[in-house]
Amino acid sequence: MTVQLQQRPHVAGVWLLLCYLTGAWSIPDPRHREALIQLEAFMQTGGQMVLTEAEQQLDALLFKMKQEETARAEFPPAVHFFKARDLIRTSPIFKLLQKMPKGGALHVHDFSMVDVDWLVQNVTYRPHCYMCGTDNQSVRFIFSAQTPRPLSHCSPWVLLENLRAKMVNSTDLDDSITHNLTLFTSRDPEVVYPTQDVVWEKFEQAFLAVWGLVTYAPVFRDYFYQGLTQFYVDNVMYLELRALLPEVYELDGSTHSRAWTLKTYQDVTRQFTTNHPDFLGVRVIATIHRGVNASVMAGAVEEAMELKKSFPDFMAGFDLVGREDRGRPLWYFRDALSLPAEKGITLPYFFHAGETDLEGTDVDQNLLDALLLNTSRIGHGFALLHHPVAKDLSRKKGVAVEVCPISNQVLKLVKDLRNHPAAALMSESHPVVISSDDPAMFGASGLSYDFYEAFVGFGGIKSHIGSLKQLAMNSIRYSSLESEQQEKALGLWQRRWQKFVSKWTFSK
Repeated sequence: MTVQLQQRPHVAGVWLLLCYLTGAWSIPDPRHREALIQLEAFMQTGGQMVLTEAEQQLDALLFKMKQEETARAEFPPAVHFFKARDLIRTSPIFKLLQKMPKGGALHVHDFSMVDVDWLVQNVTYRPHCYMCGTDNQSVRFIFSAQTPRPLSHCSPWVLLENLRAKMVNSTDLDDSITHNLTLFTSRDPEVVYPTQDVVWEKFEQAFLAVWGLVTYAPVFRDYFYQGLTQFYVDNVMYLELRALLPEVYELDGSTHSRAWTLKTYQDVTRQFTTNHPDFLGVRVIATIHRGVNASVMAGAVEEAMELKKSFPDFMAGFDLVGREDRGRPLWYFRDALSLPAEKGITLPYFFHAGETDLEGTDVDQNLLDALLLNTSRIGHGFALLHHPVAKDLSRKKGVAVEVCPISNQVLKLVKDLRNHPAAALMSESHPVVISSDDPAMFGASGLSYDFYEAFVGFGGIKSHIGSLKQLAMNSIRYSSLESEQQEKALGLWQRRWQKFVSKWTFSK
């Protein structure tokens, strides 16, 4: 019976259901229990994978690692990431995941790709970098050939080069700048960020602080190249970037158009793929803040259609960003978002939706509206379990949920990642991809930390190497790449995967 179930568990599942409904047994049978267990295992993400002998050996090693991990005094997925990060770094599972080819990162924002230390040490030490302190305890930066004009609600501009020259040791200054560019804290995060309002305020202020640094043209290029490097080193082979496409500025204060910004992303990507031929590339999802009015949104959609026409293979589509709970719901923008369809123009959408715990509100309906507007994927989808119609529809339409575990925990949607809704989604093999959202803001990097939280936290003991394999493949299958490109990418990933499995099992 068990062997038959492993070969064709869907048939065995029907048989079990018929037996139950017709009362074919009344005393629990161990065979039936085993059949149910096998059926559930078959249904989970990666449950239908047929593993090679080498994969089975690695899976046995992973199972042993997981048992040891769950026995730790502090189980990392149950702990806030800021406290768990050092624990994760010592984990053998994490070290394995760092080496694992993870496919693509499909939900990453433009100005939170690179470690904050790189920004402080590499960027703020460049000539002509000015800083001022805001009334709300944040900072702003600008590069300028001369003293910039005063900024409202900010102290007088200070040239960092001069300020550091007066110091014997600039460590405290650098630490202070670092504190303003990230949410990460060595203090108790539950005390520092007691509510969603508090953590989101710091989150948004950190982005505003980073803005003046990364939108300076020379830094803009270097920052993006460094971001690709950090993901590449973490064995990510493809990236889809949510980008606001700012008007990048020069030292004399002149600015470039959004088309220039998009072309610069494209040029840097070409340079990076030339230097790293096994990196598949980048596609950009243009974004706008969801706090704008309907008229501004219509203009943004019109511009996005033009950019898509000019960069058909590089620009993937369009999305709205910003705190969902405080922004306008998708339905408010329905006329603007319907413009491409009305004009017969293809502009794929990749909507953030369901990044909320405000059930029953207008914002909570974003999941349904995203699907009505034909979103290609759902960003976060944290509230999906509360919307069975949306969940069923997203599965039938093949609309994957971009799950960002650490982001959801840091921004206070879930405390213990074992309770994340994605755990339930993965138990029934709902289309899911794992991504890292804003790793630099959270003190993470690349994709391995989020893969760790998903594999160890969501899956528990029952998830296995097939789960990891499926998640990596999902990141290619649910990307915006064309079918032919996906097949090529999967072929390259498969070769890297086989090499990874063979190397790891041989070394053990």
